[in-house]
Amino acid sequence: MPKAKDLMTTGLVTIDGMASALDAAKLMGKEGVRALIVDRRDQDDAYGIVTQRDIVYKVVAKGADPATVKVHEVMSKPLVVVNPDLDIRFVARLMANCGLSRAPVIGEGRMLGIVSVSDVLKAIA
Repeated sequence: MPKAKDLMTTGLVTIDGMASALDAAKLMGKEGVRALIVDRRDQDDAYGIVTQRDIVYKVVAKGADPATVKVHEVMSKPLVVVNPDLDIRFVARLMANCGLSRAPVIGEGRMLGIVSVSDVLKAIA
């Protein structure tokens, strides 16, 4: 069976937590991604993630101004992460149990990539 490292997307796009939700949406559009990894403030900090869904539900739907709402206000943090050597079956189970659509892959003390539900489905098809 494939492992998380076999499915993950590398070349992650990151953003600073102090950037605006508008900046995040523009960056997602420019890079063709649905989520951005929020940079850690320092080595002891946890990674965060901001998704298109976060911006729509937590900013736009509430009538807030995306230019003034900061990424750190709407991101998810800390993240549920997976080990690069985790079997796809366990990745799928973790995602289902936690209600995740994507999970960062962390190994060697750093973020290596991200695995999504779509990646899992492609691997089993």
